[in-house]
Amino acid sequence: MSTVETATDQKTMGGMVLMKPIRNLRDYIEVCEAEGEVKRVKAEVDWDLELSHIAKINEEQGGPALLFENVKGCLGSVLIGVFSSPKRMAIALGMPPEYTMCQMADEWRRIGSRKPIPSVEVNTGPIMENIVEEKDIDLTKFPAPKYFPLDGGRFMGTSAFRITRDPETGELEIGMGRMQLYDEKNVGLYLSPGRGGDKIRAKYEKLGKPAPFALVFGCDPALALASVMFIKGASKYDIAGTLRGIPVETVVSDFTGLPIPAEAELVVEGFMDHDDLRPEGPFGDVTGLYTSELQKPIPKRFVKAKRVLYRNDPIMLANSSGRPVSDVQMMISLPRTAALWQELEAMKIPGIKSVYIPPQMAGRFWAIVSVKTQYPGHANQVAHAVISTTTGHLGIKGVIVVDDDIAADDMDRVLWALATRYLPDRDTEIIKRGRSSPLDPAVPPETGYVEIISKILIDATVPYEWPQKPVVAALDEEVVKKVKSRWKEYGLD
Repeated sequence: MSTVETATDQKTMGGMVLMKPIRNLRDYIEVCEAEGEVKRVKAEVDWDLELSHIAKINEEQGGPALLFENVKGCLGSVLIGVFSSPKRMAIALGMPPEYTMCQMADEWRRIGSRKPIPSVEVNTGPIMENIVEEKDIDLTKFPAPKYFPLDGGRFMGTSAFRITRDPETGELEIGMGRMQLYDEKNVGLYLSPGRGGDKIRAKYEKLGKPAPFALVFGCDPALALASVMFIKGASKYDIAGTLRGIPVETVVSDFTGLPIPAEAELVVEGFMDHDDLRPEGPFGDVTGLYTSELQKPIPKRFVKAKRVLYRNDPIMLANSSGRPVSDVQMMISLPRTAALWQELEAMKIPGIKSVYIPPQMAGRFWAIVSVKTQYPGHANQVAHAVISTTTGHLGIKGVIVVDDDIAADDMDRVLWALATRYLPDRDTEIIKRGRSSPLDPAVPPETGYVEIISKILIDATVPYEWPQKPVVAALDEEVVKKVKSRWKEYGLD
């Protein structure tokens, strides 16, 4: 029996015994080590390409997450590869380790429909073990890797998230984005134009004030996953607390006034000016490709560090990147899948069995939905609904709908459905003007990267109105039960 099944302080889900709640990154490492899912690298490695190359090769071989404990010339460790396997993802969410991506998204969706568990304020926490004021800040001493040879520099944040607050509504904004380490006291912060963080920054600019930010570089993996979700009006802290079944504890900073995770590993507090720009990137991002910034880095605003908080021997949480599948695509895929599924359920469309945004498609550009069709045009309705959701309208450019005998994350069967149930002229619909993402490298540069693109809807279901449908060559259920009961006798266990 695995450690996950026998850990103390257990809870149950669907009749299965689960691990104790994970409150921070160190709890997660402890559980994963016991499961053989984390390997400590004690040999000295260089932050300059060596660390990232070890991590990528290990990832492509299906290896465990790696904890680099001896990064040349740096204080602290780097944990990378947390999200690159479904098992480690399940452990991060406190779910059964054998769950598939669809099962995890379904459970997340169900948990998300419950009453939120709000975060709680505490007076202090491990994050306050070390406090460094502005004059003594040297961010270069922390282990920020350089990932690829063509990158614009070291990237301190690949699994990090920002915290800021809307000056008009008071609403907290938490979101993930890459963060480039410029020098001892400055961190580049990528804010998607016209989206949450950038809109809030613009409000501060209108007020003539610098925008306050807290940047979190290591935390409970569930909180990192929650930071990727797009759910308007929902606190990411509350999402993570609801997933965990226990509230996220925060310490309200006496410097920026922002609530920071009490058990975070490393937090940089500072302000973003509006007229001070520096070239940022390029970076081998979630698509596995470089954008036009490779030819011409785009000047962007950055955070000027004014205070740094960190735990003793801090552990930075990082993601590998590059061509899929890496942990960055996995961590984007799961919360977006859960969010899309939840939004489709809220639309009251009947028959939806499973939803999936594959990490192979950068966790954002294509969606697959399994549905039990109940009337003519049902599959088409589902496809249109996907691109009408908050999650689906931005970036998703392709939707595939399959029948309910195929799970949305069973890619072999999805391809089979495209081969046997889909006719291009009958089952394809092109939407000519849809919203794109600035991260989509397929948008042609001659358009000025205008975020209006075409979208394709593919109905790979058997037409509901057919009086006689193709018969699947299926196994006999009773014989399957008999065979499984004798499996050991066959010497196949």
